[in-house]
Amino acid sequence: MSEFILNVIHRPEMVPEYSATVTGHGKEEDIGDKKLLTESLDIFRTQQRLAHENGLKVTIHMTYASLFNAEAVQIAKDDHETYGDEIALSLLGLPCEQFREKYQTKDFCIWMFSMEDKKRIVDDVFGKFHEIFGFYPESTGSYYMDADLTNYIKEMYPSVKCAVATCWEEGPKAYHTCNNSWYTLFDGGPWAPWIPSKQNTHAPAANEEEDSGIVAIPHLSRDLLACYDGNGSNFGTHPQNVLRGMIYDSKTWEYPYLYNLIDQYRAQEKYNNGYAYNMMFVGPGWMNKMGRWEAPYELLLKSYSDGCKYYGDLKKEEKLIDMTMSEFADYYRRKKTYTEPECALWRDILYGSDKQVFWYADPYMRAGINMDQGGALFDLRPYAAKLRWEVGIGTKHVQDASYPFLIQEKYRAGYFTHYAGEGTIRSAKLSHNGEEVDLCLCRTKAHFSQEGNTRILTLDPVTIEFADLTVQLQTKEYFEEGTGSVKIERTILEMSDPSAEVELNEYMVACYGTTEYPEDMSGIVLRCEGSEEKQITYAYKCREESLENAEAVLAVIPAIETKVSMTQTGGGDGYIREGYAFSPMFTLGYKKKISEREVYATWLNLEKAD
Repeated sequence: MSEFILNVIHRPEMVPEYSATVTGHGKEEDIGDKKLLTESLDIFRTQQRLAHENGLKVTIHMTYASLFNAEAVQIAKDDHETYGDEIALSLLGLPCEQFREKYQTKDFCIWMFSMEDKKRIVDDVFGKFHEIFGFYPESTGSYYMDADLTNYIKEMYPSVKCAVATCWEEGPKAYHTCNNSWYTLFDGGPWAPWIPSKQNTHAPAANEEEDSGIVAIPHLSRDLLACYDGNGSNFGTHPQNVLRGMIYDSKTWEYPYLYNLIDQYRAQEKYNNGYAYNMMFVGPGWMNKMGRWEAPYELLLKSYSDGCKYYGDLKKEEKLIDMTMSEFADYYRRKKTYTEPECALWRDILYGSDKQVFWYADPYMRAGINMDQGGALFDLRPYAAKLRWEVGIGTKHVQDASYPFLIQEKYRAGYFTHYAGEGTIRSAKLSHNGEEVDLCLCRTKAHFSQEGNTRILTLDPVTIEFADLTVQLQTKEYFEEGTGSVKIERTILEMSDPSAEVELNEYMVACYGTTEYPEDMSGIVLRCEGSEEKQITYAYKCREESLENAEAVLAVIPAIETKVSMTQTGGGDGYIREGYAFSPMFTLGYKKKISEREVYATWLNLEKAD
């Protein structure tokens, strides 16, 4: 039976971060503005009413400021009794007169504080919550929660079982479209619920020992294609995101994209053993009449009302199950195993193109496959390393909480590059009589299937035309649960000259980083292993080594504690290639002559480096 699960989260944010003037610019700041507080409370009431009118349960994320407001507290208590809403605690919404006076700071992102201050703030906020309600919450959250913060909360407040813990691809792309002023950088995490590891929030736990003790959910359900290609803040099942992206008819005030996005999330049950998830999380700032949004208040209100109605109608039709966050955490623990991946076969619904991508996430990797580039792997995060990445004041990463990539086509060019150098991608090339064609130039479509614990993408065959030879090739990609490996299988189905041979070059161009800016590649070790060992220690010298019938070609990247390798079925010559300062990448690959009806497979493998 298919199950589409919805979390609706409301936050009585008395001083919405989008509405408070937190930097001055010649205007006297007043975060105690009574008009602002009154309007925010009115919007919270409106959100609650719209959800309840449509039969939806809500998780109420009480903010620090709301705990000092008797009306907000009473609304939460009443709606808990009447509608079964969960009273939870948000680590967003910290700014208020009491917080400013106590901590003497304008910071409000919990993960950016020093660890000492994180503990003080958590104890303060959780203590105030307990003082008001007489119990500790079962759910909490922020835009992002780093592992040290989560571990501390779970240790001190074990009742917490669910948390909003990241915002999918809220990284440099969103930062740039916020005029370089939104210092929240956390690319590389899951897009759907997961159990975070104790070592790194973004990397799912592989077993009970790594389990942080909570179930994490994303802050908003994003468009898994548009948010990668563009600004994530414009494309999600937050109705006001859709308006900010200007994805509506300005005359009729209709937004079919919002419903198409919800429906595409519903469709993901086909790839996840009958389960799909969606969430809607909207703070009062988005419907604030005193704000500075592109849309009038009436449209903001209509969009939220219509969104609640769409979910409510799905529930009436028994196509949706609404849960509170704590209820969902219990459901998720029953439903999923540690190694079970999250899969998404996603199509373009924003521009109506034929573009199709596949996302895969498990405790060992997050990977993206682009069918417009012949099934090339365009994004790869080595979760197998479970990289400890401290965040906040006093650490090496005050703001940047992203999980590092090995491949990222937006920050490292992908296949389509400048006049010199290479971008990161995992693809293949076919060569014949001096001509070469990269499969990145061959558009195709994928079909999903599952055999046991292996998820399979079967791509439609592509036809490659050389001057004197036509080749029909098919690709299959096997994601093997619990292994940290992806098998890529190429089959020559047919050639215009059955006696001909072509050379297949399976390659991976990679590096590491979290932004567009290059990292120091010195110290990376490249190696061919087999009958002998050949090694390059990266020094930007353009060196290359090869080994006949190599058992493995690999790179060890100490900076991110990752070992990435390629292995093969046999017969191919392995090679490694060092980059240079203008193109600071490395390349791993295999070359093999193949003929009609021949099948050749390689594996991409991720491990934690010793």
